[in-house]
Amino acid sequence: MKFGPIPVSEAEGAILAHLTRAGEHAFKKGRVLSAEDVVALCDAGIAEVVVARLEADDVHEDVAATRIAEAAAGDGVEAAAAFTGRVNLFADARGLALIDRDRVDAINLIDESITVATLGPYALVEPRQMLATIKIIPFAAPAAAVARAVALAIEGAPLVRVAPFVARNVGLVSTQLPGTKPLLLDRNAQSVAARVEALGGRLVAERRCAHTEEAVGDAVRALLDDGCDAILVFGASAIVDRRDVVPAGIVRAGGQVDHFGMPVDPGNLLLLAHAGAVPVLGLPGCARSPKTNGYDWVLRRILADLPVTGADIMRMGGGGLLAEIEARPQPRAGARTGTGPAKVPAVAALVLAAGQSRRMGGPNKLLAPVGGKPMVRRAVETALGSHARPVMVVTGHEAVAVAAALADLPVDFVNNPDFAGGLSTSLRRGVAALPSGIDGAVVCLGDMPALTPGHIDRLIASFNPVEDRAICVPTVRGKRGNPVLIAARFFPEIMALGGDVGARHLIGAHADQVCEVPVDALDAGEGTAPIHIDIDTAEALAAYADRQPA
Repeated sequence: MKFGPIPVSEAEGAILAHLTRAGEHAFKKGRVLSAEDVVALCDAGIAEVVVARLEADDVHEDVAATRIAEAAAGDGVEAAAAFTGRVNLFADARGLALIDRDRVDAINLIDESITVATLGPYALVEPRQMLATIKIIPFAAPAAAVARAVALAIEGAPLVRVAPFVARNVGLVSTQLPGTKPLLLDRNAQSVAARVEALGGRLVAERRCAHTEEAVGDAVRALLDDGCDAILVFGASAIVDRRDVVPAGIVRAGGQVDHFGMPVDPGNLLLLAHAGAVPVLGLPGCARSPKTNGYDWVLRRILADLPVTGADIMRMGGGGLLAEIEARPQPRAGARTGTGPAKVPAVAALVLAAGQSRRMGGPNKLLAPVGGKPMVRRAVETALGSHARPVMVVTGHEAVAVAAALADLPVDFVNNPDFAGGLSTSLRRGVAALPSGIDGAVVCLGDMPALTPGHIDRLIASFNPVEDRAICVPTVRGKRGNPVLIAARFFPEIMALGGDVGARHLIGAHADQVCEVPVDALDAGEGTAPIHIDIDTAEALAAYADRQPA
């Protein structure tokens, strides 16, 4: 990759290295300079800019990050679209992150241009939580380095996976000594039930018995006969040796002790055993506490249907000092400290389909066939193919017919009886109907049949209000288009709009929050780009239809 200052007159097609202001224009880092950009820079008196130009053996940052991310993402993992050389990987289920730390290190050692950051192995993850981020540091990475990273990411198994929790029936044995209060046993059972249910399982049976080898053996055997998938034994007295009462009782029931003790504190006195295919745990006293301890680390693996061996437990010492961590989530409450795990933003799609099609000269353009289906259906199917959820359709003019064209699609409808009042009325109706907790909404037009889900996903991948990317606008060759993604913080301003005004007002009023998202790679390269195609007239419809394959 060539990098450095060059005359502005020679900068067309180069990648701008730093934010550059030219009069009223602000050209951001990473922008591919167009002929129009060069003219604007020259008109502003700027003679020189710092740029990057890719060479034959370079892979563009977005392409490189996408290749590595697609190779790294395994079961239970979803990759977002690339933006500024970054692709984030998210969990699509609750479970444990399976990450090969050695291969992560190996990829990071290939070349300084390629970085992979992940959660720790076996981290507890929620749906939509970020698992990893792949970031290309400069504007491109060497092709050979990218190829090596891809090979390592798929070697043996994908680099990042999620093992989802599996619904398991769990049995509990609680032993008691003379004088043990039933209330204590009740609390023990409640603690176990809370942990198990938080991991998708169910405490189906409890056996209370004397703290003797014979009684423990009989209770474990009874739970095995009941068909329990896992058994936990809460002893009235702590296990101090693998030949103590609880392990001896498990062996008496036909089980086998695999390992006693673990290098995790709290949790040192955990016992790992099995009876046939059923794992059996002898619980340490800290299992009564709602705070995370070594028992949780093992129980999570069992309920995610992952094998646990004595060697696995012996390797838990790194990071196993939990005793001094004051704030940890309780099993059912899931309370978090700090800002919590990074998650994919919750972005809804508003498809505006209320217009009167006045410039069409009569028929409703949204119902006109394009490629064998109504134009509005193409727009809605594009939104449904993206990561935006929910997808909400705002109807108005010929609302019944428009809804009928979408009858079998999983969308929500909101009717705008004031559609004759202009675009702002539909925006206000749509925003008002959005569910709580939405971080932003991508405003789609029902008359843009050339868009793809990739256009919307590129906007979502770039969206980050914390980093001043709160209004995301797609561009091709530097020219802005639609749809536009708007952060929820601007919804009150949308509710105050009037007339035939859309997102353009917000873009002008909050230029510092606007992020231009190049989607040139999604452009066919011929004619008008998809983000610039909207069908307003019968002639435009006919011209677009003529370009479609038969």
